[in-house]
Amino acid sequence: MTTVAILPISNASGEKSYRAIAGDKHSVGKTAGQALDALTAQLGETEFSALLVIQSFRPDSFFTTEQQERLSELMHSWRLARDQGQRLPLDQQTELDTLVEAELRAATARTAALMQQESS
Repeated sequence: MTTVAILPISNASGEKSYRAIAGDKHSVGKTAGQALDALTAQLGETEFSALLVIQSFRPDSFFTTEQQERLSELMHSWRLARDQGQRLPLDQQTELDTLVEAELRAATARTAALMQQESS
């Protein structure tokens, strides 16, 4: 299964759009759905299966403001390096990977908490 990240981005005038990323492919759309559709077309997969968890991107007890800010900084650095055909320094890539894993664990914990609320 292909792993896709969809991130909110803003241009210089503050207009929000979304970037979908899977490996070395990426796309941008006015909505998360548009970005995902454009990326799926690039991937050329006839059957695309995924579990989508949509988060409001607000800090919570699972993923803090500090973690979100640092993840955003590192993603910006990663994009700049990628666009220049380079890689992040190893320490920054390791920190980015750790934060992505922490955000994934947070999303899992958030989902479990929501499911527990639903069954209560």
